Amino acid sequence: MQVKNLIILILTAELVIISKPNKFCAILMGDTRRNKMYQPLAFMVMQRFLNAGFVLKEDIIKQQHNCKATGFWVNKSKEANFLLIMHEHLFVFQKVD
Repeated sequence: MQVKNLIILILTAELVIISKPNKFCAILMGDTRRNKMYQPLAFMVMQRFLNAGFVLKEDIIKQQHNCKATGFWVNKSKEANFLLIMHEHLFVFQKVD
C-alpha cells in the first residue's frame, strides 16, 4: 500500500471514531501532478469518506488567486506543456447514524 493511501486510510478511520453522529466535518483538499500526470487526490479522499459512512453535503470549489509561486509555475507549465491546477475542493461531510 502506498504511503498516501495509508495516511488517507488512517485519517478517515480517526475521523470516523471522533466524529459525533449527525455532525459535520470539512476537509480542504487540492490535487497534484506526478510525472506530468494529474492525480485527483481530492476525489480519492472523498471516496474514502463516503466508503467510511459519511454523507457528502457540499463540494465547494475554491479558486486559487495570488499564490506566491504562480509566476514560477506559469513559466514551467509553458516549458513542460501542462496546465496549472487552479482550484481546491472543500468537502463538507456529515456523519450519519
